[in-house]
Amino acid sequence: MATGSFPATRFRRTKSSDALRRLVRENTLSVDDLIWPIFIREGENDETPIPSMPGVARLTLDRAVRAAEEAAELGIPAICLFPYIDTSLKTETCEEAWSPDNLSNRVTRAIKDAVPEIAVMTDVALDPYNINGHDGIVRDGIILNDESVEALVKMTVAQADAGSNIIGPSDMMDGRIGAMRAALEAAGHTNVCILSYAAKYASAFYGPFRDAVGASGLLKGDKKTYQMDPGNAEEALRLVERDLKEGADMIMVKPGMPYLDICRAVSDRFGAPITAYQVSGEYAMITGAAERGWIDGDKAMMESLLAFKRAGCDAILTYFAPDVARALKG
Repeated sequence: MATGSFPATRFRRTKSSDALRRLVRENTLSVDDLIWPIFIREGENDETPIPSMPGVARLTLDRAVRAAEEAAELGIPAICLFPYIDTSLKTETCEEAWSPDNLSNRVTRAIKDAVPEIAVMTDVALDPYNINGHDGIVRDGIILNDESVEALVKMTVAQADAGSNIIGPSDMMDGRIGAMRAALEAAGHTNVCILSYAAKYASAFYGPFRDAVGASGLLKGDKKTYQMDPGNAEEALRLVERDLKEGADMIMVKPGMPYLDICRAVSDRFGAPITAYQVSGEYAMITGAAERGWIDGDKAMMESLLAFKRAGCDAILTYFAPDVARALKG
């Protein structure tokens, strides 16, 4: 790429005013780019603050419906549900995960009844329902792939029956996308999308999330036998290619900012809709530093999300979604 020499070329010319900077801006952030993840719990007309995620709380069903109404008013196109399940319902075999009347499915139905225009995304992984804290079924210390896929498929169909528009498999079991797509087609859910967590890394940035869903104290061992090694990049591309071939409509890279190179590589290679998750640890670092006056929180929030767009992402899951939407509305 050739450019002219100075003084014929002065890059400061197009930076000299706000109007010119806006005219030549390569990437912009829109409310249409946002998916708002919320945590839900049992109860009525209440919320429980999450200490490791300042400003975020677990919401009861009625409060979750209000959050969905707020999202729709702000123009946010989608909301994503993550349940906090009572320990008494967690088992080795995770049957609560596909109960038609579990917390996630009840909240999905309530939101779709109250705010039918908003897209509801639901999480498909067994960790909220697993007494071992893992995303798959555990036997003798081993996370079983094929038995876990069978359970995840039942979970997928139950969520689609409840009205979920976007299924979000975050489990990282092999072969689950093809099995889920076949089951959705067989059940008549031909328009339900799969947003596959294809490149989900075994990351240190998930700590606050595990606090939020009540999995921190239960997890036995780690998730390195199914989540990705942070040192790998080419493997991410192979996983994305596989999941697209199996029927994924959209692809997730998780975490977000530490893996912007993966976002860019996936976008360049496949051209499929790419989503990044600005995970709990990323959110906590920005909000924690802002609370201490170390950074300008609002500016850091917007800059961090624009980085995802620059890296080729089409959508971003972020706990900042309502704040960003309000800021973009001026």
